[in-house]
Amino acid sequence: MDICEVAQWFLNKKSLTPKKLQKLVYYAYAWFLTLMNEDKYNLDNRLFNDRAQAWIHGPVFPKLYNEYKEYGYMDIPSIENKPRFSEDVEDVLEQVWEVYGKFNANQLESITHSEEPWIKARGNVSPEDICTNEIDDSEIFMCYSKRLTNGEEKKN
Repeated sequence: MDICEVAQWFLNKKSLTPKKLQKLVYYAYAWFLTLMNEDKYNLDNRLFNDRAQAWIHGPVFPKLYNEYKEYGYMDIPSIENKPRFSEDVEDVLEQVWEVYGKFNANQLESITHSEEPWIKARGNVSPEDICTNEIDDSEIFMCYSKRLTNGEEKKN
């Protein structure tokens, strides 16, 4: 699966800023990774192969950034043709939309800044400095599996 198809799925819902789109795609990646794998040592089931980096404004996928950077802080227009995915993927994307779709880009940035995967990937990099450190999949898995265990994000 291609990361841009996942982005298009969200853009079928409504027009979004690039920053909000990045965060929704990140949460889709994180939730899929957590729900479709058994433990942090075997993370073979990924939504797509791209990896998020710990940028200043939260998790960013460079390929997605390059695809939509021309929009800056403006909305990317919504699209009509929604990509089709398996039932499992659709379910995860719908759950992510239900939980995070109501937040604006700055709220989503703030949420990601409070979460361990982004914080650990940033390390000792100052808040204003560029950082291209990848966010570790095992950190993502551990962070969100704890929430699922506690019932915070489970929608079933």
